[in-house]
Amino acid sequence: MNGPISGLEAAHERHIARRRARVLSQHLAEIIPHDASLLDVGCGDGEIACMVGRTRPDLKFRGVDVLVRPQTLIPVELYDGVTLPCADNAYDVVTLIDVLHHCDKPKDVLREAGRVARQAVAIKDHVREGFAAEATLRLMDWVGNHRHGVALPYNYWRSSEWKNAFVELGMIVERLSGRLGLYPWPASLLFDRSLHFVARLAPPREESVHSITAEVGPVHAIV
Repeated sequence: MNGPISGLEAAHERHIARRRARVLSQHLAEIIPHDASLLDVGCGDGEIACMVGRTRPDLKFRGVDVLVRPQTLIPVELYDGVTLPCADNAYDVVTLIDVLHHCDKPKDVLREAGRVARQAVAIKDHVREGFAAEATLRLMDWVGNHRHGVALPYNYWRSSEWKNAFVELGMIVERLSGRLGLYPWPASLLFDRSLHFVARLAPPREESVHSITAEVGPVHAIV
């Protein structure tokens, strides 16, 4: 259940959250394959998926989350946060939009996404690099999520940790964008920087689980 909203949270909702959803949906619409079925993991109310769908009516969406909100914009199913309620290769694309840093075991969640995805795993998340990055990310997370009851372990990875996870899981970076322009000026000076990225990953396949260090090199370019 949502708690009372503070003035800071109201300002975030009015000036930041809607812009973030709109800009982020544009980035995602550009990297998702055509005519794809999507599983949106940790989808919240489904707002971003819905906005992507307006730009890309060829896509079909379903969501899963550990907390199902009273009103959602796409069909959402409750799941345990560990095992996705889907067969292997059940969806063309699995999306993880600002999800992994809320997980106690993000690598396990990413592995599950790779199991279910036929074509791609799309991620939007953070990179803990740069001046006061940890404090800045914690502030953003708290303002945007705490009143919704979202877990806040503040589990932010450095670029080297992202790279190592992709290598270990056999995922290859196909597309990657940093500096997403999620925030209006002057908030962008503090909250954009190099703290965010969107990536499309090829899910692991037996033939791809060899040395792929060169393939994931671009992750380091986020920072």
